[in-house]
Amino acid sequence: MSRRITYSDLCTGEEEKELRRLLGECDDNGRTVSILKKVLLNVIKNELTARQKQIIMLYYFKEMNIVEIAQQLDVSPQAVSAALKRARLKIYRFMQYYMK
Repeated sequence: MSRRITYSDLCTGEEEKELRRLLGECDDNGRTVSILKKVLLNVIKNELTARQKQIIMLYYFKEMNIVEIAQQLDVSPQAVSAALKRARLKIYRFMQYYMK
């Protein structure tokens, strides 16, 4: 019996929307809003576990999906999804202060 590899990496939560918004914001010259992005990158660098950092970088910056990340890291898509969700929540908690 072949194993079906399908997994949804679409997150409709508030954390996902805010992270995408922060990463996508640009000023008039097309540059990412630097202060917010620096804070976001510092939170990623200093507050996440090594695995969470790796998954966040692959998902948001390399634009890989959960199945691709799982194959690259040799773990299940469910493990990637769980780590991604925990990382998003941790980032969101730190970033709430800056988003208001």
